[in-house]
Amino acid sequence: MATTFVVANQKGGIGKTTTATTLAGILGKRAKTLLIDADPQGNSTSTYQAQVEDVATLYDVIVDAEKLPLEEAIQHMPNGDIVASDPLLAKAEKMLDGDIEGLYRLKDAIEDFDGYEYIVIDTAPSLNVILYNCLIAADQVIIPVTADAYSLQGLNQLCETIKAVQRRQNPRLSIAGLLLVKFSGRSNLEKATKQELMEVAEQIGTRLFETTIRECVKTKEAQEKKQLLIDYAPKCNTMIDYLAFVDELLQ
Repeated sequence: MATTFVVANQKGGIGKTTTATTLAGILGKRAKTLLIDADPQGNSTSTYQAQVEDVATLYDVIVDAEKLPLEEAIQHMPNGDIVASDPLLAKAEKMLDGDIEGLYRLKDAIEDFDGYEYIVIDTAPSLNVILYNCLIAADQVIIPVTADAYSLQGLNQLCETIKAVQRRQNPRLSIAGLLLVKFSGRSNLEKATKQELMEVAEQIGTRLFETTIRECVKTKEAQEKKQLLIDYAPKCNTMIDYLAFVDELLQ
């Protein structure tokens, strides 16, 4: 059965999609890997140049009453295999409201299909029924954070949500760690925030990854060209850091 990683943070603009697509890209060079885009904005879907119209998407797998098998929603794209997002996912809260079984749709879909060694799930910056689906289906959560004054906002709430899922629905779920992204380490504020994040990680029973991710212009260029960073700029600083991060993650 696949090891499933969820990339999550309530804060937007934190580098979730870059982390999810780059993680999937690196793992995809080593083993059979599937990316699932659970964010209605569909940035990962766009990066993979996957279709949304007239094809099966994640919406059909976890929201539609027909409960389409996962394999029927997989698109085999040059960047890798993906289950595309769908703007209709934004309606999931209403459509699955009061449906206890609705929280387990993604877990059931993944358990019913065995074709990958790794699954990476990109999520929206919100605590909603789709995120619960992702957490209940996952083995580990990776939380990207930035070294700024707002980085800790919402982190406690997300961690409480993860702990609740651990207690009630998915005892095997763990927080793999906090991943410091867009980090230079040069300013006193960044250094102080990093220290604070280490303490927070300890309090919530996880770690701050030793690897930090530097920012470089190649990341945005790769996104604009709809290429994975590992293919577009395999030797840029950001890519070097992500490779080190994946080695640390899988240790």
